[in-house]
Amino acid sequence: MKGLTFRLLGVAALTGASALALSVPLTLAQQAQKAEVIVRATLGQAQPVKEGDVTYTAYPLDVKETVAGDVSSLPQLNGKPALMFLQGLEDTPKLSAGQEAVLLLYARRLDSPVVGVNQGAYVVQNGKVNAEEITDPVKLVEAIRTARGNK
Repeated sequence: MKGLTFRLLGVAALTGASALALSVPLTLAQQAQKAEVIVRATLGQAQPVKEGDVTYTAYPLDVKETVAGDVSSLPQLNGKPALMFLQGLEDTPKLSAGQEAVLLLYARRLDSPVVGVNQGAYVVQNGKVNAEEITDPVKLVEAIRTARGNK
């Protein structure tokens, strides 16, 4: 555990993060409250983005629906909002180009833009999501809006 703490502190120092959010289990309601931007989007092809000495894996987003927040506050890649994960970071969501997902995000650049490191990424597969007991993406969006007080 001590080695992990030093690695996390090193990553935080490298990226300029003042505090690194560890992956603590969050309920959907907690994720919805923490998220600054929530979208339903299709992911584009991942590509590396270098900023100084730091490299991110970036996925441009084709936003289908904005559930909450300002999409323009997300990092941009070629004129589109993008997810940017610190390259090499463990526990990031398993994502690929063409996937649709409901994403609960932080707007500012962090090691992972997804609330709870990977918890706030709900990939739609065969028309279904896996979100606690919710499997319908439309019901997931409704539950998120309810948790945020927007019905």
